[in-house]
Amino acid sequence: MFCLQRWMSGLIAALLIAALLIATGAVHAIEREAPESFVRRVSSDVLSAARADPEIRRGNRRHIDALVESRILPHVDFGRMTRQAAGRYWREATPEQRDRLTTEFRALLVHTYAGALAQAGDSEVDVKAARTGIESDEADVRVDIRAKRGGETIRLDYKMAASPEGWQVVDIGVLGVSLVQTYRGNFTTEIERGGIDGLIAALADRNRRLAGGAR
Repeated sequence: MFCLQRWMSGLIAALLIAALLIATGAVHAIEREAPESFVRRVSSDVLSAARADPEIRRGNRRHIDALVESRILPHVDFGRMTRQAAGRYWREATPEQRDRLTTEFRALLVHTYAGALAQAGDSEVDVKAARTGIESDEADVRVDIRAKRGGETIRLDYKMAASPEGWQVVDIGVLGVSLVQTYRGNFTTEIERGGIDGLIAALADRNRRLAGGAR
């Protein structure tokens, strides 16, 4: 059965917050707003929306899914993340397999975010300055997440890329470890065991279990 490495389980809430910080319904031209300014500006609005909905705090899946769909998905480059996670095996996949793999990987990330959304309210966010590439079409933004009631600080490093629609998340580093690289290790294990179709089947099975409330 497909699963994330064990260390991921304790950081799901932080990953959700990371995605929420980047995601917003209002897109501004990237050349007019620095990426760290964008994160700072939208973070309070998005987290406030999560805190203001009591159904989200109760775990109402319909409300959680609606927030994920509207605030997160438009601003995450699932295609690029899937290609990177699949690595060299992406070139071996058929167009149909690529579509199915991207769909299932997208669903897995959505379940990950949705499962932690109720925990997003009790946190404080410290956004650091961004580092941009030579062409300024990519940026790395560091954010420190810590619970208001105490607890350890989680460092998150967002890798963002410019697109015609605005900044998009293409990877997240947690405590110095890339989310894409973590998935790549799991993908490789499943592909070596059952091929690309085996990976797709494992992802689909995991998504069914998550949709049914399994952990």
